[in-house]
Amino acid sequence: EQHTDFVFSVWAEEWGFAGSVFLLLLYLFLILWGINIARNSKDKFGAILALGIVIIIFWQVIINISMTIGLLPVVGIPLILFSYGGSSIISTMIGMGLLMNISMRRFMFH
Repeated sequence: EQHTDFVFSVWAEEWGFAGSVFLLLLYLFLILWGINIARNSKDKFGAILALGIVIIIFWQVIINISMTIGLLPVVGIPLILFSYGGSSIISTMIGMGLLMNISMRRFMFH
């Protein structure tokens, strides 16, 4: 399924090495943004929640790209924010909303 599980191979075919590196850098930016939110969180729960969301994003990207290039067996994990799939994008958007909420709440005072 090129538009679901193997969308990275289609992206790499169309955009080449530079496009693939650009996409990986975008994912790296997203992961570093989430880690920064977790580090600057005002409470422990927000930090753990943000770190959990970042870990989910990280492993989905790693597993999907690894199975696309043949390092891991095909397990059906979509490439986050990129693959076709309704439930994946809904859960990802919920996670991004939680990250933004944690980021917004770090300046609240009691």
